[in-house]
Amino acid sequence: MTTEHQPDQARFAAAPFIKEIGRGVKGARSMSRIDARNLYGAMLQGRVSDLELGAVLLAMRIKGEAVDELAGFMDAAEASFAPLPSPPGEFAPILIPTYNGARKLANLTPLLALLLAREGVPVLVHGVKNDPGRVTTAEILAELGLAEAGSTADLMDAFAARRPAFMPIERLAPQLAHMLSLRRVLGVRNSTHTLVKILQPFDGPALRLVSYTHPEYLETLGSYFLQAANDTRGDAFLMRGTEGETVAHPHRAQRIDWFHEGQQALLVERDAPTDLQSDVPDGRDAATTAAWIGAALRGEVPVPASIATQVAHCVQVSRAIRQRQPVSA
Repeated sequence: MTTEHQPDQARFAAAPFIKEIGRGVKGARSMSRIDARNLYGAMLQGRVSDLELGAVLLAMRIKGEAVDELAGFMDAAEASFAPLPSPPGEFAPILIPTYNGARKLANLTPLLALLLAREGVPVLVHGVKNDPGRVTTAEILAELGLAEAGSTADLMDAFAARRPAFMPIERLAPQLAHMLSLRRVLGVRNSTHTLVKILQPFDGPALRLVSYTHPEYLETLGSYFLQAANDTRGDAFLMRGTEGETVAHPHRAQRIDWFHEGQQALLVERDAPTDLQSDVPDGRDAATTAAWIGAALRGEVPVPASIATQVAHCVQVSRAIRQRQPVSA
């Protein structure tokens, strides 16, 4: 079943798709990449009724996304906003999505971004500015005196000054931001929460740092990067998230898989459980976390070994992407 092209303002009939994807975990059938692109594109453009939109989001939440569906959704997502120009220099940009924040552990995503930027790597952090009950990356960056980027010029200025740039999803991709906001209406996340974590908004190759929370997404996202992602978009590191954030756990290394030109390699092995812990604060407030990150950047407290390792791999692959040279795992 493939829909015909419709004018942008024409109402999109989603019922035929809901009939296929809304039959539950066992009875539902997945959409083709083309159908997924057409449906999600219409959703982003506001051409699907509220009733049908809610039905689609809940059906996909129950069924789970197939690889072709993720690819089709991403095709539509990337067509919904203008791409960012690739920055000059010896490194390809690194993308750090931040859509979770932290409740227990300190959110050290800003530390990762700042360490990478200090090496000269252009770092774009994108995500939400606040999340009730969590300490967000944006809040910590603000405590560190780093303002959000409001334009492409702001991004380039930050990259040139070796600062990470934070751009809220509302500015980077407004239509995706609206889809994310529907969580407050429906009470559950939807497919867009996965899409923003694998988004690649630059017009040239970039390294995406991608995390997952539920184990089944290791297989789904791994298959996506192997089968459906456009190799010219750059590489991806895939790891289990630290409270959903794509920064290494400060107390132990998580497994990191590296996806490059249709190949998968184990980059970092998961550490065995240990009683040894890095001296990091809890994640209760942005100011405390920002103060500790500042101390780490000044060398007053050690950077967790797992994060230092993550930084080293990111720098190596970012340089290789820009130079178009192979890298040994």
